[in-house]
Amino acid sequence: MNFDAQVADLERHVQTMKSSVAAATAENHQQLQQRINEAHAATDKALDSAKQRTDAAAGQAQGSWDQMHSDARKKAAEIKAKAQHRQGQIDAKVAENDAEWAESDAQIAVNYADWAIENARLAMLDAMDARVTANDKKKALA
Repeated sequence: MNFDAQVADLERHVQTMKSSVAAATAENHQQLQQRINEAHAATDKALDSAKQRTDAAAGQAQGSWDQMHSDARKKAAEIKAKAQHRQGQIDAKVAENDAEWAESDAQIAVNYADWAIENARLAMLDAMDARVTANDKKKALA
């Protein structure tokens, strides 16, 4: 199996994320809320798309995928709920603490993405090794 297309797709997603975050630094609250809503929709779409690809590729990992999918949806819902809750905050200190929590959540998400990329790399290498081993064993039997 050739993973080049999938890695290139991940690179495009990272580039899009970098551009979006860079553009957001100059936006007001309303613009950021629109961007958050769009990102939330894109996250849901990406999760659904990834689930479809995973379902088509292998049923073996279904239980862990369902848990990861559920966790990701829950986290996205929590982030959206926190963003809506922030709209009603008036106290500057509370808003500052809320911003620090949101930044912490973002750092955790980036760390998770880093782990997911490393896990994907490991899974691709393992799949390649399994294919080479299978081909070698076929040749040995021939």
